[in-house]
Amino acid sequence: MVKLEQELKHAGKNKISKMRIFFALLSVFCVAAGIIIGFIYWMLSELPQIKALEEYKPIESSRVYSSEGELLAELYLERRTLIPHYRIPEHVKKAFVAIEDIRFYKHHGVDAVGIARALYYDIKAGSIVQGGSTITQQLAKMLFLKPDRSIKRKIREAVISIQIEKRYTKDEILGLYLNQAYFGTRAYGIEAASQTYFGKSTDELNIAEAALLASLPKAPSQYSPFKHPQKAKERRRLVLKEMLKNKFITETQVKEADSIPLPATPNFRKYSAPYFIEAIRQELENKYGDELYTSGYRIYTTLSAGMQKAAEDAVKKGLSSIGKRAGTGVEAALVAIDIKTGHIKAMVGGSDFWKNQFNRATHALRQPGSAFKPLVYTAAIEKGMTSQDKIDDSPIFLKGSKPGELWSPKNYDGNYHGSVTLKTALAQSLNAATVRLADKLGIKNVIEMAERLGIKSELQPYTSLAIGASDVTLLEMVSAYSAFAYGKRVKPVLYEKILGRDGRIVEETQSAAEDLLSEKTVEEMKVLLRAVVEEGTAQSAKELKRHVYGKTGTTNNYTDAWFIGFDDRLAVGVWVGRDNHKPIGKKEAGSRAALPIWIEFMKKAPLQIPQEQNP
Repeated sequence: MVKLEQELKHAGKNKISKMRIFFALLSVFCVAAGIIIGFIYWMLSELPQIKALEEYKPIESSRVYSSEGELLAELYLERRTLIPHYRIPEHVKKAFVAIEDIRFYKHHGVDAVGIARALYYDIKAGSIVQGGSTITQQLAKMLFLKPDRSIKRKIREAVISIQIEKRYTKDEILGLYLNQAYFGTRAYGIEAASQTYFGKSTDELNIAEAALLASLPKAPSQYSPFKHPQKAKERRRLVLKEMLKNKFITETQVKEADSIPLPATPNFRKYSAPYFIEAIRQELENKYGDELYTSGYRIYTTLSAGMQKAAEDAVKKGLSSIGKRAGTGVEAALVAIDIKTGHIKAMVGGSDFWKNQFNRATHALRQPGSAFKPLVYTAAIEKGMTSQDKIDDSPIFLKGSKPGELWSPKNYDGNYHGSVTLKTALAQSLNAATVRLADKLGIKNVIEMAERLGIKSELQPYTSLAIGASDVTLLEMVSAYSAFAYGKRVKPVLYEKILGRDGRIVEETQSAAEDLLSEKTVEEMKVLLRAVVEEGTAQSAKELKRHVYGKTGTTNNYTDAWFIGFDDRLAVGVWVGRDNHKPIGKKEAGSRAALPIWIEFMKKAPLQIPQEQNP
């Protein structure tokens, strides 16, 4: 009996012990489960909203177009141009699928088979030789996650990938991946890569080119054809073999593609019209900041590609001729403005932008010499004088800029002509007559007229201003002359409109003409400026065989040479000189150095006008 009681008592203790063990294990399990659930919740609690992909706006280059619709330049931090997935050829897609994720069209974001296969090869090799990430996982990492190697990131990556697969088609996912991937050489996205490596659009790529691009995302620098051509060729060959293995291409296509040479140098775009592009870039950067380089704007400029080429050719030809006479180091600038709209149609700021980016058309402050004189005569005509009124061309002594100093301007040839008409005085560019006229008007009235005509540079209030002794820019002078054609002046404009990546108008410029000069003044100024061509210092312009108007300008010691003129459509100015302000060369006056460039441009410019149209 006692023994039975002891056995029962012992059994009760065992039961209690087992119960205690059970509850202890249950507690541990609950705690562990809570920790695991909490850990998973913590990892997934900050997952991004996948629907944000519907508003996906990657960094995209802005593109600058001419008035004819020709692409002039791209402005970017990351060179990227989006291309819709339906424009990407099948052989391009298959090249990436073959090397990056052969089961792309079979899995649902995470590929268990691919992970197992990669693990097998990694164990066999004793190191990591294959990755298990799908294209969808790579997209998730690029768009939403930091590039760390933590377990948390891999789990989040997998969950995001599954969500992406539920919301988007395979082709949409592949398109997003190809537009986002980095291909090296500052090319982001398949379209920028295609342009950078081959100078063509994605939809023009052949099999060999597609295979090379598909080989790059894994290690863009290591497989760069420009840095490591042998490695690039081996990697391309691997892509081709994978495409053959999966029956995407034939053996004949592999052999043909493998024999095609690799690209030797990247296709970095050199801007067309670089001085103009830099001017518009500076203006828009001040307005839009970094958005200019990241928002995919489409900027439609006022520049005519045809006129720009004519301008560049004219400057090149002119500088070549001057170089033979005066040696090297001479620079030139040209600006052409549509006198009715203010649109800048051509701009050359120097001989070679890629050697020196200083824009002599917009930033160089130089003395205009006699090219300033028409502003004096405009003030006189506005005061009631006419082209036939007389002015005395004889020695005149005036107060200089320093106390007790006297200044007496002399004519170019050292001779004086007595009483002459305003027409003769300007046509022959008589300094003494012009200074006497300015003194009669009052230099303040001359400055006031210059400012009305658009001169913004500070003008020195001395009578020597009348013959161009105060610094101005070429663009200012051309803008001022544009008013002589119709009496209206329009602010110079660099672009017509800016569109966003969605095609909506971000900004549109409106040409606002300002009534400036009376009809009588315009008629008289045309008489004066036509006389310069017909019987004065610009007679070589008669070879154009149409009515043109303008004025030469030459400063002391032939340091600066100018010609600014217009016809019924364009106001055009040319400046020639040296950056160090040393003389151009003996007898290199405006009529000899600048006017030939102006004439050469004006011969070709009208041929471009009918072709202008926006895309």
